[in-house]
Amino acid sequence: MTSRWLASSRARTALAALAGALPVLAFPAPGLWWWAWAALVPWLLLVRTAPTGRRAVYEGWAGGFGFMLAMHHWLLPSLNVFTFVIAGLLGALWGPWGWLVRRLLGAGPESAESDDRTDGNRPTRKQTATALLVLPSAWLLVELVRSWQGLGGPWGMLGASQWQVEPALRLASVGGVWLVSFLVVAVNTALAILIAVPAARTPALAALLAATATASAAYVGAPRPETTGRTRIAVVQAGVIDGPDRRFDREEQLTRQLVGQDVDLIVWGESSVGYDLKDRPDLAGRLAALAGATGADILVNVDARRSDRPGIYKSSILVGPDGPTGDRYDKMRLVPFGEYIPARSLLGWATSVGKAAGEDRKRGTRQVVMDIAPDLRIGPMVCFETAFPDMSRSLARKGADLLVAQSSTSSFQHSWAPAQHASLGALRAAETGRTFVHATLTGVSAVYDPSGHRVGRTLGTSTSGTAVYEVPLAGGRTLYARYGDWTVYAALLALAAYAVTLRRTPRARPARTAHESPARPVR
Repeated sequence: MTSRWLASSRARTALAALAGALPVLAFPAPGLWWWAWAALVPWLLLVRTAPTGRRAVYEGWAGGFGFMLAMHHWLLPSLNVFTFVIAGLLGALWGPWGWLVRRLLGAGPESAESDDRTDGNRPTRKQTATALLVLPSAWLLVELVRSWQGLGGPWGMLGASQWQVEPALRLASVGGVWLVSFLVVAVNTALAILIAVPAARTPALAALLAATATASAAYVGAPRPETTGRTRIAVVQAGVIDGPDRRFDREEQLTRQLVGQDVDLIVWGESSVGYDLKDRPDLAGRLAALAGATGADILVNVDARRSDRPGIYKSSILVGPDGPTGDRYDKMRLVPFGEYIPARSLLGWATSVGKAAGEDRKRGTRQVVMDIAPDLRIGPMVCFETAFPDMSRSLARKGADLLVAQSSTSSFQHSWAPAQHASLGALRAAETGRTFVHATLTGVSAVYDPSGHRVGRTLGTSTSGTAVYEVPLAGGRTLYARYGDWTVYAALLALAAYAVTLRRTPRARPARTAHESPARPVR
């Protein structure tokens, strides 16, 4: 009996991990965006049948582990076994979510209070209606917690899988990627109810209709960006070239091809310059000559030890015909293990099993908006920072007309990472109502208009070249830029209200057996 129970537990754990990994197929590179709207159903159906609440927590963790491992599988060559450690730690965030799934949708006798049942051990309509609000809210709480950069940042938020879907982009302009994630989980929950709880199909169908109505209302009624002008931006993508000197030579060669193309700004990728420009006035002079020849300022990214302060910084620096203009942005949010090791004294052993950072990069302290011309202001970000909705929103609120991200995923050139990274620009553009330029060192480079639609051609990972984009500039603020993460606050409020109801619900007493008799009072 024990061996059979262990076999069953192991099978359920493996199935939970596999079910948790399924949503990854909705992201690039597979890009099956439609799959996200049903991808959670197998996981939900499994966890609701967990025999105990503790087991549901465990299967929530196992599914979260599978999701995190699948989403970050391209880190394996760099972090090796540490990738499993990270996935295991982050997977624990879904443990409470699993407990909620069983409590609200579960078929077991312990999944809810006995007086809240009307059909044996099946959930009531009230419970399933609650699940349609609480489970998506709990999922957003997980995404909120793991959005802290110390835990890896918000890479792989479920709503980000919808980056090329017009109604989803409109939803993002209203409530950010958070609102898209909420509706995706709500639809998955409704589908699970339709399959497993026939008696509660009415609230499930109502939820599906509400999701459709919400998306339709956002598509029709949300304010659309109003074009206020146009500008010409050029992206220079060096390609995979070893060594900072050879890379600079190639970027210089490519930039000279832009002479006479009447561009307003030229953007190089992350780590495009490997030396501090104050230490290398010869490189600063060559960049100034390029700016003079093309008639455009050049935004480069310096990855080097600074001469004016200790440490290595990744900095976006604007160079004009007279040299560096003094506009500089130092990257604020660094990639855990890639650019620094959290709690290095405790986790420094990661450098011995993979390609973790041998020395921590230094952080910038503030975001910067740069003036290119009287009618053009840009907000720079560096690589990993494009995953954070709040950074793009902050730049838009500071007056940026154009969002520019300098990136490099060259360590993961033949994985899903470059396409996943580039797709984030569509969400950030739609959220802020600002054109988004994603310029990379080795691909994928892409540009998105203020509605999140791709502009022109992308530069793939096999390309070493340039591309010129004539892009619209938009004014005003989207609802998300104006009101921020209101979806998250609403979700937290819903969870708080549900927690209050849990405290007020009396504990169910176990039913007496035929051999038990009421206790006699003591005389």
